Amino acid sequence: MLKSLVFSLMAVQAAMGLRFAMYIDQYHTVDLPGSDQTEGITHAIMAFAPSKQFNTDSSFTPFDTVENMRKRFAPDTKVMIAIGGWGDTAGFSEGAKDEASRTKYAKNVATMINNLGFDGVDIDWEYPGGNGDDYRKVPNSQKTAEIEAYPLFLEAIRDAIGKDKILSVAVPGKRGDMIAFTKEQGPKIWSAVDMVNVMSYDLMNRRDNVTNHHTGVAGSLDTIKAYEETGLDTAKMNLGFAYYAKWFTTDPNSDCAEQPIGCAVVPLENPDGSDRGKSGVLTFEKSNMAAPPDNLRTSSDGTCGYAKGTKCPSGSCCSQYGNCGTGDDFCQAGCLSDYGECKGISVTDSWHRALKDGKTDEQGGGQYYWDSTTNLFWTWDTPAIIDRKFKEIVDAEKLGGVMAWSLGEDTLNWEHLKAMQKGLGQ
Repeated sequence: MLKSLVFSLMAVQAAMGLRFAMYIDQYHTVDLPGSDQTEGITHAIMAFAPSKQFNTDSSFTPFDTVENMRKRFAPDTKVMIAIGGWGDTAGFSEGAKDEASRTKYAKNVATMINNLGFDGVDIDWEYPGGNGDDYRKVPNSQKTAEIEAYPLFLEAIRDAIGKDKILSVAVPGKRGDMIAFTKEQGPKIWSAVDMVNVMSYDLMNRRDNVTNHHTGVAGSLDTIKAYEETGLDTAKMNLGFAYYAKWFTTDPNSDCAEQPIGCAVVPLENPDGSDRGKSGVLTFEKSNMAAPPDNLRTSSDGTCGYAKGTKCPSGSCCSQYGNCGTGDDFCQAGCLSDYGECKGISVTDSWHRALKDGKTDEQGGGQYYWDSTTNLFWTWDTPAIIDRKFKEIVDAEKLGGVMAWSLGEDTLNWEHLKAMQKGLGQ
């Protein structure tokens, strides 16, 4: 019954022509689903190829083959490769700087996708014009040339790969990061691409000083409006959804008990822009959400966590990345208390409280929780909020589709994936 309902919903989606782009990243590949669970996904985007890879004539090997990835989706799903990602901009900056570098970069991209059998490429430059991971080390004033170079870079890639291949871009969700996406440059950018993956998440990050929803309805709608103002046809937009929660350490002297949204957070970045470990993400994976397996074994190889079925030796901590150790990187932020010891707060224990007692901000359209025990603020999407986004943004703004980051981060019960499949069929 459920399966027939899903197929009927997908038929409606196909008739409407809505896209469903899904990122599959190399860091979350445990328990990836098969084609019986991925109905409706029209574009599978493997992430990432390094941006520097295409400044030279070198070969690239993805974390999985295109043939294997195709087996996880319907036969007509397009399989693409994403280049770049957060913190990886150097290759783009070098490749876009002049006509010769753009031509070479584009040729190498075209060669790669043709040789490996990809249906297209997604350019994930975060961000042209600045405000990327290195913004404290390389000021935006040194990146102004990228604003005019960006559309030329995309045009070169489009010319090299041809019209038969798909070209998409991932674009920032915060207005302050849309440095290159101006009313003047927008039309040049949008004419070169087939679709735009709008990262309408991480709307609160470690550069903020008060709490807010990281992917609420109101904030996501404002992001879409910002791109509409640049001349982007909504039919090319894919609204972004995040398969993870975010947490932030609040100021103990703030008024979070009375005003959990808009209350002060501690400094979340170091002066050089690096992470202080006072904020982070928690994915909706079994490794983070499910109860520990019975009969946990003590790790013999330094790994730990749900997938391994192991815990760290006595006196050792299990980091959020599933490794045993005793330093702050292992024992502080994100430490997995079910699989080792933790020093200070336990993010996973706090998350369990957030799941139990989380609240919905109807006005902002976000799920949140302020944990008075740890002074942590949590923000995430629920299926109910996903439903609102389809009605209040995708449908109301007549968007061409949706996208999500990332498939391997929703492995507990696929409730966010299912909510999006349902939304596409309404």
